[in-house]
Amino acid sequence: MWRATYPHAGDLYIFRGRRGDLAKILWHDGVGLSLYAKRLDRGKFIWPSANAGAVSISAGQMAYMLEGIDWRNPQLTWRPQSAG
Repeated sequence: MWRATYPHAGDLYIFRGRRGDLAKILWHDGVGLSLYAKRLDRGKFIWPSANAGAVSISAGQMAYMLEGIDWRNPQLTWRPQSAG
């Protein structure tokens, strides 16, 4: 089923970089358009295949994806030992 998406309705737009290690999220925060970007040190974001150019994922799948966890088989892939 196709549904229209609207930035003002709280929909998020997620884009992955060409190499697969960069994700950008656009959303409307009530005042204007905001951008969140995240780059993985190792590995790539697991991306669902798109049938018609757009994909819908759940909030849980998005959270796994942004942590570098394969949302199809949730296991932590790599975690830094120390920060800074």
